[in-house]
Amino acid sequence: MTTVYGDLVRYRELFGNLFRRDVQAKYRGSVLGVAWTLANPALLMAVYLLVFSVLWKTPFGNEGHYALFLLVGLSAWIFFATSVQSASRSLLDNANLIRKTRFPRQLVPLSVVATQLISFGVMLGALLVLNFALLPRVRATEWLALPIGVALVAITGGLSLALASLNVLFRDIEFLVAALLLPLFFLTPVLYPLTDQQIASRQWVVDLIHWANPLSPPIEALHAVLFYGNLPSAGDTIYTVVAALVALALGAWVFMGVDDQIAVEV
Repeated sequence: MTTVYGDLVRYRELFGNLFRRDVQAKYRGSVLGVAWTLANPALLMAVYLLVFSVLWKTPFGNEGHYALFLLVGLSAWIFFATSVQSASRSLLDNANLIRKTRFPRQLVPLSVVATQLISFGVMLGALLVLNFALLPRVRATEWLALPIGVALVAITGGLSLALASLNVLFRDIEFLVAALLLPLFFLTPVLYPLTDQQIASRQWVVDLIHWANPLSPPIEALHAVLFYGNLPSAGDTIYTVVAALVALALGAWVFMGVDDQIAVEV
């Protein structure tokens, strides 16, 4: 595992070139540029606010500063979803480069995740400012969002590397990822708190969403420090750290298993 991720440092100039190329390709011809990273979650937030606060009134849609609750979850979800979906076919999209040149190929999907990290960083920075101003209760805890964000990046990076590697051998992976992201979104506590009475009355549902979904603990931890002003629970903290390590190990293991076949299969 250290070799796979250590190449990020050993080949940092190449990784930087891949990163800059991906950023330029993403924002080429765009008038707003990086500002689109805020426009997407803002638009989604407006839609969900309309649905849950006006059209379909629910208890969690009417609680104070629900927009900020939504933004915390959406910032993490958008980063994860766009990263894994883009990275899943990144090795195929770079087939010409991979066939012509011998280099650490794990840099390709990881550079895609790094590109999406710009959006996540901008959204997280905006949230730190907004919540500091509008939610005085989080001023003592919101700095903890940074290490939680790092763990989320590790989870996303490891899973993205694994999916990109598997997609080289099994082309159905990218379609499976696209199909699973929508139901996973609704099974992740982005739109609703797990403490909501409608959900909490079915404890087995809460436990399933909370512990069977590796995104739930880090998002719950982000809600704790960025919205409620509490320290993340010990369970969420331990789960998030372990999930990050497991995801990184899984990504490295899958990649090393298919590395020799990548140039042939793409």
